[in-house]
Amino acid sequence: MKRISASTKQRIKEGVDLVALVGESVQLKKSGASYVGLCPFHNEKSGSFNVAPAKRIFHCFGCGESGDAIGWMMKHHGLSFTDAVESLAQRIGLVIEYE
Repeated sequence: MKRISASTKQRIKEGVDLVALVGESVQLKKSGASYVGLCPFHNEKSGSFNVAPAKRIFHCFGCGESGDAIGWMMKHHGLSFTDAVESLAQRIGLVIEYE
């Protein structure tokens, strides 16, 4: 089985606008250098879910869920790693390289 190259994974993480990606499902408000919203992984009334575009990660201070763009696609959309990478690569027009 072919492995997706590390450079492909890195280019996806750098090329995907995580705020826009997460913002398709979560209403986000700018708060300093981050964006805050209600966590989609647990029920809450105050926004403990953060997206840090400079770090290219999301993190919930309530339930502890965190990750990058690939992790978001896997956790929020229920995709496998390969399907998440393929979906994001298609989104940014990237050809996947294999090792």
